[in-house]
Amino acid sequence: MRNAGAKRTAVVLRPLGNLFPALFLGLVVCAHAGPLPRNNSALKTYLRKTFAHHNHGFRNRYVARVWLDVMSRRLKPYLPNRAERLHLLVAVHEAARQAHVSPELVMAVINVESGFHRFAVSPVGAQGLMQIMPFWLREIGRPHDNLFDIRTNLRIGCSILHYYLARAGGDYALALERYNGRTNSIRYAHLVLERLSSRWYWH
Repeated sequence: MRNAGAKRTAVVLRPLGNLFPALFLGLVVCAHAGPLPRNNSALKTYLRKTFAHHNHGFRNRYVARVWLDVMSRRLKPYLPNRAERLHLLVAVHEAARQAHVSPELVMAVINVESGFHRFAVSPVGAQGLMQIMPFWLREIGRPHDNLFDIRTNLRIGCSILHYYLARAGGDYALALERYNGRTNSIRYAHLVLERLSSRWYWH
């Protein structure tokens, strides 16, 4: 995340065949924190609250099994190891439910932000799956947490995404641009929503 401008994730993405065309790679723009100042008290308070409560991701075993099976197949080109895929998917579903956002939308954001590389680092220092800027750990009073920890990264990223969705009245495009840190372009939102509709959709 960041306050303004754009960044590109500084990792070499795994070969994905025709799933990740060169044009798409050239357009990926990943940024965070939006136009709100770092000392925004409402956002900081909300982030702190997310660490005070815990919900499990699935309420129904059948739904869990079907969702994990479908999403695991779609995630396989990015994460070949099945155990690694399932671990990530369970964590995504749990963090998304905790933050009251769609887990499929979170998968699309991760797809664009880091290509599912948990150790991704951008040129401006954003870290992990959802590309979180380290200053957020200090802002919410958790300076010793690790943004490369999957659950920590997802919890913060999902919470900020929910915050922007609430501010945008549920408008995905506007919320995504604020998450990205840009409000004068819809390119990033289009990338995420294209991934959502073509790969991470759920009926």
